[in-house]
Amino acid sequence: MFTATLIAATGRLADADLTAAATKLASAGLTVGATRWIDRGWAVDLDFDGDPLAARAALEGQFDATDVVVQPSEGREKRLLVADMDSTMITVECIDELADYAGIKEQVAEVTERAMRGELDFAAALDARVALLEGLDESVIEQCLAERVTLMAGARTLIRTMKARGGCAILVSGGFTRFAEPVAAEIGFDRAIANYLEIAHGKLTGTVRKPIVGSDTKEKTLVEALADLGLDASASLAVGDGANDLAMIRRAGLGVAYRAKPIVAGAAAARVDYNDLTALLYAQGIARTDWVTA
Repeated sequence: MFTATLIAATGRLADADLTAAATKLASAGLTVGATRWIDRGWAVDLDFDGDPLAARAALEGQFDATDVVVQPSEGREKRLLVADMDSTMITVECIDELADYAGIKEQVAEVTERAMRGELDFAAALDARVALLEGLDESVIEQCLAERVTLMAGARTLIRTMKARGGCAILVSGGFTRFAEPVAAEIGFDRAIANYLEIAHGKLTGTVRKPIVGSDTKEKTLVEALADLGLDASASLAVGDGANDLAMIRRAGLGVAYRAKPIVAGAAAARVDYNDLTALLYAQGIARTDWVTA
């Protein structure tokens, strides 16, 4: 048995939409079972038997500003979350913002975008961008953190709700520890893994400590956390937006592309394009009354 969840960013799903969704599933050759609101207007579940890919194809893009998550019904509430940071848990790419203080944001942002689209080797692209920051005053890191770094809507609620229900949350970033550690603490992650910017005499040296945290590290973190917690892969959720998130997204029980680059959106089992991160709570069947918002 599978469950298709419709999550409306506008909160305007109606009973007629639920009926239309059931009809679309049936027209795709699927056997529709129970249907139920998680939160009326905002999120609804439809259980069905049949091909989950056919269900996703039948429902995606059919309802205004509505994300669709299709997954096995059993075990949909996850016990492990591994998440990307930049443009996922926060709204910016930190290296681009640091580059702005150095007056080279456009140059660096172009490389960042290409790396996140999978057009460049991530490690080589990171080395090249960090090299351009050589000589930048260390104090700019704290200034950037204070002035530019904003949590993605729903980030704190997602993590704190999952942790309150016994889950573990790990932030794994191809960015830098000086951002990832305070962001992880503010949101409520259990731990953070990221790259270490090397600094000497109060200035960035233009280098990053090796080995670089990239795609392999993200996937390895997920696999090792599952083993440590004694969990099957089906109990995990991974979310990110860039090409270096693909390996962990594919390995997780539910891999989510969040407002992602095309290469990621096309490969992930689920995508969130319209909603904030609380969509990942609805995807687990958790109603708003059970969210931890404080």
